[in-house]
Amino acid sequence: MNLAWDDALWALAALHIDPVGLRGIWLRAPHGPVRDEWLAMLQHLRPEVRRLPNNIDSERLLGGLDLSATLNGGRPITQAGLLAQSDQSLLLAPMAERMAHEAAAIVAQVLDNGRVTPHGGGDTQDARLGLIALDEALEDEPPMAEALQERLGIWLDLRHLGRPEEASDEVLGLLGVLCSPDGEAEEERQAVLQRFRTLRLNDQQIQAITQMAQAMGIASLRGPLACVRLACVLAALRDSDAVEDHDLGRAARLCLTPRATHMPAPPEQEAPPEPPPEPPDEAPPEDDPAPEPPPAEPEPPENPPDTPEAETPPQDMGELLLEAALASLPPDVLARLAQSPKSHIKGGGQSRSGAIRHSRSRGSPLPPRPGLPRQGARLHVLATLGHAAPRQKLRSPAPSAQGAASRLAIRAEDFHIHRFAERTQTCLIFAIDASGSAALHRLAEAKGAVELLLAQSYARRDQVCVLGFRGTHAEVLLPPTKSLVRAKRSLAGLPGGGGTPLPHALQLALELALQQRRLGVTPSLVMLCDGRANVSLQGVGGRAQALQESLSLAQAWRSYGLQSIWIDTSARPEPQAEQIALAMGAHYVPLPQANSQRMAQVVLAAQS
Repeated sequence: MNLAWDDALWALAALHIDPVGLRGIWLRAPHGPVRDEWLAMLQHLRPEVRRLPNNIDSERLLGGLDLSATLNGGRPITQAGLLAQSDQSLLLAPMAERMAHEAAAIVAQVLDNGRVTPHGGGDTQDARLGLIALDEALEDEPPMAEALQERLGIWLDLRHLGRPEEASDEVLGLLGVLCSPDGEAEEERQAVLQRFRTLRLNDQQIQAITQMAQAMGIASLRGPLACVRLACVLAALRDSDAVEDHDLGRAARLCLTPRATHMPAPPEQEAPPEPPPEPPDEAPPEDDPAPEPPPAEPEPPENPPDTPEAETPPQDMGELLLEAALASLPPDVLARLAQSPKSHIKGGGQSRSGAIRHSRSRGSPLPPRPGLPRQGARLHVLATLGHAAPRQKLRSPAPSAQGAASRLAIRAEDFHIHRFAERTQTCLIFAIDASGSAALHRLAEAKGAVELLLAQSYARRDQVCVLGFRGTHAEVLLPPTKSLVRAKRSLAGLPGGGGTPLPHALQLALELALQQRRLGVTPSLVMLCDGRANVSLQGVGGRAQALQESLSLAQAWRSYGLQSIWIDTSARPEPQAEQIALAMGAHYVPLPQANSQRMAQVVLAAQS
């Protein structure tokens, strides 16, 4: 039996019983048989689950005025939002890591309050629900918004499971009853709810949960509160009259352990008493008499009447809870928690430089187009009236006997919306060849070029990333940043000399560029190298293999449609550098006498 998969099924059953109290589940799993099997069981338990699109706007979430029906009816007509329609039910949010910040904030507030106010004002409506957030972010991508993470009671991470594993017969039998098509499933759910309302944790169990949360660095109280509630639901599912230790352990694995920011300190153990020193192994003198043996101690009676039997002290509940909570973690999680605190990757913001993309709220205005004012789009009043005006004779009814003028008839097909064009943020990735005798000179030039570009990044909102490669590998000297101080510090201590691992530099630059593209940033590579690759991806010397790998990675770079500039700093133009630059579709610029000003001018001219 796989403990992680078994816990995932118990979490699904618990959420079916108490979706409002547990708030929901943050499920981190890619597309695959594991997630499909889990979602199939959810569909059997809750066929009425609604989907929450990640690009939904606030009006569709909260509800409000139905503009088309209002114009047709001549009176205000409101419609309920998705949150109010999902009262006492569950919402399924695919690709939750891409949910808009505004929508995530609204859902987080509704999970706390259980009430929703329609868009534009009006009477509040009940919206007590649970959320199942499907997070498909990779390791180098930002996860779901922290506001939603914090409010969901159960955290599941099934990324390390390749296929559905075996689960216990107890949870499989329970899910079979809860998924039955007849009335037995609802009767069982009501019986579990009745038992859940009578279950309470004692003071010792609550203290063990809070101590464990403190030991794991969990600052918020939402995790321990969810753990207490989940333990009661699990005990009710097992038809138990009290919450037992394995209920607490399973609840801790689902609510506390994924929230841990550092490893708890191991309990201190008393050192064993030192053995007494052995006497020296020497023969006694011949004149001394042999020592008499010590008198034998009387044997204690087998069952003394006055002394009770010694009992083994029970293990502390906090230690038992900690062992149970750490049981289902993959081994690399413990190593990551022990090395550094938990970090969250944040996505890039909007900017005015880079690739052009259409927007509905900001940027340069474009001609309006037909469409409904939803998902943040604004109604273009003049274009709407201009489309409706020529059709008034066909739509207006015949004038009445009193000659009353008819009102303006506007249909949904007349709606036009505003359009804007904006540019995404740009990240300049500098790949600097630090090998050879001229490495220090090139580094000084690259440092000056980075500083010049950073000075202009405040107006262009560009980011700069610096890679250095020498010896057998490439490394990130400066992650994407706009800070001039960080750029100076990162470039100050790079040593020079060694081989030219150009394939590894291209591979690392491609990974960084794709990562920035997933964050909505337009990457551009500035390669500062003479193209004389002599170290392969395996870290061994070989010019032929290194050239072949460089050409292959250059073609991969071109296949993704990424921009690049190759600055050849050799004493004379190098044919091999030009060959690799052409393979990756780069703008090849031979600069034997390169300096900071010329490099900055070349980069800016190539991007304009």
